[in-house]
Amino acid sequence: MSFYGRYETAAEKKRKAQNKLKKLMKKDPTVEPVTIEGRTIAKSWWGKAWCTNLESYADYSNRISRGKAYVKQGAVLDLKIEEGKVLSKINGSGSKIYDCDIHIDKLSDERWDRVLEHCQNKISTLDDLLTGNFSDELLMIFKDKSYGLFPSPDEIHFGCSCPDVAYMCKHIAATLYAIGAKFDNDPLFFFTLRQIETESLIKKSIEKKLDNMLEHVGKKTDRTMDASKISDVFGL
Repeated sequence: MSFYGRYETAAEKKRKAQNKLKKLMKKDPTVEPVTIEGRTIAKSWWGKAWCTNLESYADYSNRISRGKAYVKQGAVLDLKIEEGKVLSKINGSGSKIYDCDIHIDKLSDERWDRVLEHCQNKISTLDDLLTGNFSDELLMIFKDKSYGLFPSPDEIHFGCSCPDVAYMCKHIAATLYAIGAKFDNDPLFFFTLRQIETESLIKKSIEKKLDNMLEHVGKKTDRTMDASKISDVFGL
């Protein structure tokens, strides 16, 4: 007799998760499940960069992989991103649904100022920012562990209602990966989570370009343009 029970295939686990999701949606139609199509959890630049950043830390390396299968099986029944916070409901064993909460520290003013400084003249439009269409130099700046945009383990705080006493349970691991998948739907969620303004990145670059243009034609370089005009010209 086995003490571990009958082995369940990935397809069976996914089917059970879908049935549980249907029941949950009847009670709460506002739930936002994370559905993975294909073998890759995240496909957008921001989503892939998020997951790569998580996997790059030794503190997470032995635990984070536990969440991959859970996400692909549809275990993330609900995931909502707010400023500096993520709330999720994860399908557990049996009839259990566990609640996870993840809090991420706000980007420090010092790091934000350094990012803005490096972004001068390197981003043209909001679309370029959201699609990751910028130089390799800027990619490295964004992902730099010392002063980039992505959080370190010290900046990520989490809790789960499950009884697992491990540092990072599989429900938290699944939630962390699911955040990256969420960025595929809307990269702006990244900036909401990190509590930073996309407009500031664009405007910083635009202001530098305007100064360069005005300097080139021999005009004053201290000329400014109000936010509404910048938005009209550059499509913000």
